[in-house]
Amino acid sequence: MNLNLKNKVIIVTGGSKGIGFGICMGLIKEGAIPHIVGRKINDIKSAIKVLNAEGGKSTYSIAELTDEVACKKSISEVIKIHGRIDGLVNNAGVNDSVGLENNSPAEFIDSLKKNLVHYFTMTKYSLKYLKKSSGSIVNIGSKVSFTGQGNTSGYAAAKGGINSLTREWSLELLKYSIRVNTIIVAECYTPLYKKWIKTFPNPEQKLDEINKKIPLENRMTTVEEIANSTVFLLSEKSSHTTGQIMFVDGGYTHLDRSL
Repeated sequence: MNLNLKNKVIIVTGGSKGIGFGICMGLIKEGAIPHIVGRKINDIKSAIKVLNAEGGKSTYSIAELTDEVACKKSISEVIKIHGRIDGLVNNAGVNDSVGLENNSPAEFIDSLKKNLVHYFTMTKYSLKYLKKSSGSIVNIGSKVSFTGQGNTSGYAAAKGGINSLTREWSLELLKYSIRVNTIIVAECYTPLYKKWIKTFPNPEQKLDEINKKIPLENRMTTVEEIANSTVFLLSEKSSHTTGQIMFVDGGYTHLDRSL
Protein backbone atom coordinates (compact mmCIF):
# COMPACT_ATOMS: atom_id res chain seq x y z
CA MET A 1 0.00 0.00 0.00
CA ASN A 2 1.41 3.38 -0.97
CA LEU A 3 0.95 5.62 2.06
CA ASN A 4 2.55 8.64 0.37
CA LEU A 5 5.29 8.84 2.98
CA LYS A 6 8.21 9.01 0.54
CA ASN A 7 10.95 11.31 1.91
CA LYS A 8 8.85 12.26 4.93
CA VAL A 9 11.06 12.80 7.99
CA ILE A 10 9.78 10.92 11.04
CA ILE A 11 11.44 11.06 14.47
CA VAL A 12 11.28 7.75 16.37
CA THR A 13 12.47 7.75 19.99
CA GLY A 14 13.99 4.47 21.07
CA GLY A 15 14.08 3.38 17.44
CA SER A 16 17.09 1.09 17.61
CA LYS A 17 15.38 -1.99 19.10
CA GLY A 18 12.08 -3.77 19.51
CA ILE A 19 8.92 -1.91 18.55
CA GLY A 20 10.82 1.27 17.72
CA PHE A 21 13.08 -0.55 15.28
CA GLY A 22 10.06 -2.27 13.74
CA ILE A 23 8.44 1.12 13.19
CA CYS A 24 11.63 2.42 11.55
CA MET A 25 11.68 -0.60 9.24
CA GLY A 26 8.03 -0.02 8.36
CA LEU A 27 8.84 3.59 7.51
CA ILE A 28 11.79 2.55 5.34
CA LYS A 29 9.51 0.24 3.36
CA GLU A 30 7.25 3.22 2.64
CA GLY A 31 10.15 5.39 1.51
CA ALA A 32 10.12 7.58 4.61
CA ILE A 33 13.21 8.77 6.48
CA PRO A 34 13.23 7.65 10.14
CA HIS A 35 15.42 9.66 12.48
CA ILE A 36 16.23 7.64 15.61
CA VAL A 37 16.71 9.45 18.91
CA GLY A 38 18.19 7.47 21.80
CA ARG A 39 21.15 7.14 24.12
CA LYS A 40 22.96 3.92 23.18
CA ILE A 41 25.18 4.80 20.26
CA ASN A 42 26.28 1.24 19.43
CA ASP A 43 22.69 -0.02 19.28
CA ILE A 44 21.66 2.95 17.15
CA LYS A 45 24.53 2.56 14.70
CA SER A 46 23.74 -1.15 14.32
CA ALA A 47 20.10 -0.33 13.63
CA ILE A 48 21.01 2.38 11.11
CA LYS A 49 23.27 -0.06 9.28
CA VAL A 50 20.45 -2.59 8.91
CA LEU A 51 17.87 0.03 7.92
CA ASN A 52 20.08 1.64 5.30
CA ALA A 53 21.03 -1.77 3.90
CA GLU A 54 17.33 -2.04 3.03
CA GLY A 55 17.70 1.03 0.84
CA GLY A 56 16.75 3.52 3.51
CA LYS A 57 18.11 6.94 4.38
CA SER A 58 17.75 6.79 8.17
CA THR A 59 19.65 9.17 10.44
CA TYR A 60 20.06 9.57 14.19
CA SER A 61 20.78 11.76 17.21
CA ILE A 62 22.26 10.66 20.52
CA ALA A 63 20.24 11.96 23.46
CA GLU A 64 19.35 10.98 27.01
CA LEU A 65 15.62 11.54 26.78
CA THR A 66 15.26 12.46 30.44
CA ASP A 67 17.49 15.48 29.70
CA GLU A 68 15.46 18.40 28.32
CA VAL A 69 18.52 20.11 26.81
CA ALA A 70 19.50 16.89 25.00
CA CYS A 71 15.98 16.51 23.63
CA LYS A 72 15.97 20.08 22.33
CA LYS A 73 19.38 19.55 20.74
CA SER A 74 18.18 16.39 18.98
CA ILE A 75 15.39 18.37 17.31
CA SER A 76 17.88 20.99 16.18
CA GLU A 77 19.99 18.21 14.67
CA VAL A 78 17.02 16.84 12.73
CA ILE A 79 16.38 20.28 11.26
CA LYS A 80 20.07 20.77 10.47
CA ILE A 81 20.15 17.45 8.57
CA HIS A 82 16.72 17.44 6.92
CA GLY A 83 15.21 20.90 7.28
CA ARG A 84 11.81 19.53 8.26
CA ILE A 85 9.85 17.22 10.56
CA ASP A 86 6.76 15.44 9.22
CA GLY A 87 5.99 13.14 12.12
CA LEU A 88 6.96 12.10 15.64
CA VAL A 89 6.72 8.68 17.24
CA ASN A 90 7.09 8.84 21.02
CA ASN A 91 8.08 5.26 21.76
CA ALA A 92 10.97 5.00 24.24
CA GLY A 93 10.26 3.75 27.75
CA VAL A 94 10.78 0.92 30.20
CA ASN A 95 8.50 -1.04 32.50
CA ASP A 96 10.77 -0.46 35.49
CA SER A 97 8.71 -2.08 38.27
CA VAL A 98 8.55 1.03 40.45
CA GLY A 99 5.69 0.09 42.78
CA LEU A 100 3.82 1.67 45.66
CA GLU A 101 4.88 -0.61 48.50
CA ASN A 102 8.60 -0.98 47.91
CA ASN A 103 9.66 2.21 46.13
CA SER A 104 10.11 5.84 47.08
CA PRO A 105 8.44 9.01 45.74
CA ALA A 106 11.77 9.94 44.15
CA GLU A 107 11.85 6.64 42.26
CA PHE A 108 8.26 7.20 41.15
CA ILE A 109 9.15 10.63 39.76
CA ASP A 110 12.19 9.14 38.02
CA SER A 111 9.92 6.55 36.38
CA LEU A 112 7.66 9.31 35.09
CA LYS A 113 10.71 11.03 33.59
CA LYS A 114 11.70 7.82 31.80
CA ASN A 115 8.23 7.02 30.51
CA LEU A 116 6.14 10.18 30.19
CA VAL A 117 7.94 13.50 30.54
CA HIS A 118 10.05 13.07 27.41
CA TYR A 119 6.87 12.52 25.38
CA PHE A 120 5.96 16.08 26.31
CA THR A 121 9.49 17.40 25.81
CA MET A 122 10.02 15.90 22.36
CA THR A 123 6.58 17.01 21.23
CA LYS A 124 7.13 20.52 22.61
CA TYR A 125 10.36 21.06 20.69
CA SER A 126 9.06 19.40 17.51
CA LEU A 127 5.87 21.43 17.45
CA LYS A 128 7.20 24.43 15.55
CA TYR A 129 8.13 22.17 12.64
CA LEU A 130 5.08 19.91 12.85
CA LYS A 131 2.93 23.03 12.43
CA LYS A 132 4.67 23.74 9.12
CA SER A 133 4.10 20.23 7.81
CA SER A 134 0.70 19.58 9.42
CA GLY A 135 2.44 16.50 10.75
CA SER A 136 1.25 13.54 12.75
CA ILE A 137 2.15 12.38 16.25
CA VAL A 138 1.85 8.76 17.34
CA ASN A 139 2.40 7.80 20.97
CA ILE A 140 3.16 4.21 21.88
CA GLY A 141 1.17 3.21 24.95
CA SER A 142 0.47 0.08 26.97
CA LYS A 143 -2.45 -2.05 28.08
CA VAL A 144 -1.13 -1.52 31.63
CA SER A 145 -2.82 1.89 31.55
CA PHE A 146 -6.17 0.06 31.37
CA THR A 147 -5.59 -3.28 33.09
CA GLY A 148 -2.96 -2.47 35.69
CA GLN A 149 -0.21 -4.98 36.35
CA GLY A 150 0.84 -4.73 39.97
CA ASN A 151 4.09 -3.34 41.35
CA THR A 152 4.59 -0.86 38.50
CA SER A 153 2.96 2.39 39.64
CA GLY A 154 5.37 4.63 37.76
CA TYR A 155 4.95 2.90 34.41
CA ALA A 156 1.17 2.58 34.81
CA ALA A 157 0.80 6.27 35.70
CA ALA A 158 3.01 7.28 32.77
CA LYS A 159 1.06 5.21 30.27
CA GLY A 160 -2.22 6.56 31.63
CA GLY A 161 -0.80 10.04 31.21
CA ILE A 162 0.07 9.30 27.59
CA ASN A 163 -3.55 8.41 26.87
CA SER A 164 -4.74 11.65 28.43
CA LEU A 165 -2.16 13.75 26.60
CA THR A 166 -3.23 12.16 23.33
CA ARG A 167 -6.76 13.46 23.82
CA GLU A 168 -5.53 16.82 25.14
CA TRP A 169 -3.03 17.44 22.35
CA SER A 170 -5.42 16.34 19.64
CA LEU A 171 -7.77 19.14 20.76
CA GLU A 172 -5.06 21.76 21.27
CA LEU A 173 -3.52 21.08 17.86
CA LEU A 174 -6.70 20.90 15.77
CA LYS A 175 -6.11 24.41 14.44
CA TYR A 176 -2.82 23.27 12.92
CA SER A 177 -4.27 20.06 11.40
CA ILE A 178 -1.79 18.08 13.50
CA ARG A 179 -3.20 14.66 14.32
CA VAL A 180 -2.36 12.86 17.57
CA ASN A 181 -3.09 9.19 18.25
CA THR A 182 -1.89 6.39 20.50
CA ILE A 183 -1.21 2.73 19.80
CA ILE A 184 -1.84 0.45 22.76
CA VAL A 185 0.50 -2.53 22.95
CA ALA A 186 -0.33 -5.57 25.07
CA GLU A 187 1.70 -8.75 24.54
CA CYS A 188 4.40 -8.21 21.90
CA TYR A 189 7.52 -10.40 21.80
CA THR A 190 10.27 -7.79 21.83
CA PRO A 191 13.85 -8.35 23.07
CA LEU A 192 12.85 -6.84 26.43
CA TYR A 193 9.87 -9.20 26.65
CA LYS A 194 12.14 -12.14 25.85
CA LYS A 195 14.51 -11.05 28.61
CA TRP A 196 11.59 -10.90 31.07
CA ILE A 197 10.30 -14.34 30.07
CA LYS A 198 13.72 -15.82 30.78
CA THR A 199 13.43 -14.76 34.44
CA PHE A 200 10.87 -17.55 35.00
CA PRO A 201 11.92 -21.08 35.99
CA ASN A 202 10.19 -22.51 32.90
CA PRO A 203 10.13 -19.75 30.25
CA GLU A 204 8.48 -21.82 27.51
CA GLN A 205 5.65 -22.88 29.80
CA LYS A 206 5.10 -19.28 30.92
CA LEU A 207 5.08 -18.11 27.30
CA ASP A 208 2.51 -20.74 26.38
CA GLU A 209 0.29 -19.68 29.29
CA ILE A 210 0.37 -16.06 28.10
CA ASN A 211 -0.32 -16.96 24.48
CA LYS A 212 -3.41 -18.93 25.50
CA LYS A 213 -4.86 -15.77 27.08
CA ILE A 214 -4.67 -13.74 23.87
CA PRO A 215 -8.10 -14.08 22.23
CA LEU A 216 -7.18 -13.69 18.56
CA GLU A 217 -5.29 -16.79 17.40
CA ASN A 218 -3.72 -17.34 20.84
CA ARG A 219 -0.52 -15.62 19.82
CA MET A 220 1.34 -12.43 20.57
CA THR A 221 1.09 -9.33 18.46
CA THR A 222 4.12 -9.03 16.20
CA VAL A 223 6.37 -6.01 16.07
CA GLU A 224 5.43 -5.70 12.40
CA GLU A 225 1.73 -5.46 13.27
CA ILE A 226 2.42 -2.62 15.71
CA ALA A 227 4.61 -0.94 13.08
CA ASN A 228 2.00 -1.25 10.32
CA SER A 229 -0.65 0.48 12.42
CA THR A 230 1.78 3.20 13.50
CA VAL A 231 2.92 3.93 9.95
CA PHE A 232 -0.70 4.10 8.82
CA LEU A 233 -1.50 6.68 11.51
CA LEU A 234 1.51 8.73 10.41
CA SER A 235 0.26 8.79 6.83
CA GLU A 236 -2.34 10.87 5.01
CA LYS A 237 -4.39 7.69 4.56
CA SER A 238 -5.55 8.29 8.15
CA SER A 239 -6.15 11.98 7.47
CA HIS A 240 -9.35 12.25 9.54
CA THR A 241 -8.23 10.19 12.53
CA THR A 242 -7.15 12.03 15.66
CA GLY A 243 -7.45 11.69 19.42
CA GLN A 244 -7.81 7.94 19.12
CA ILE A 245 -6.52 5.21 21.43
CA MET A 246 -6.01 2.28 19.07
CA PHE A 247 -5.66 -1.21 20.52
CA VAL A 248 -3.37 -3.42 18.44
CA ASP A 249 -3.47 -6.34 20.82
CA GLY A 250 -5.43 -9.30 19.42
CA GLY A 251 -8.32 -8.41 21.72
CA TYR A 252 -6.23 -8.90 24.86
CA THR A 253 -7.32 -5.78 26.72
CA HIS A 254 -11.08 -5.85 26.17
CA LEU A 255 -12.17 -9.33 25.11
CA ASP A 256 -12.86 -12.17 27.52
CA ARG A 257 -9.50 -13.89 28.03
CA SER A 258 -11.19 -16.99 29.43
CA LEU A 259 -12.50 -17.91 25.95
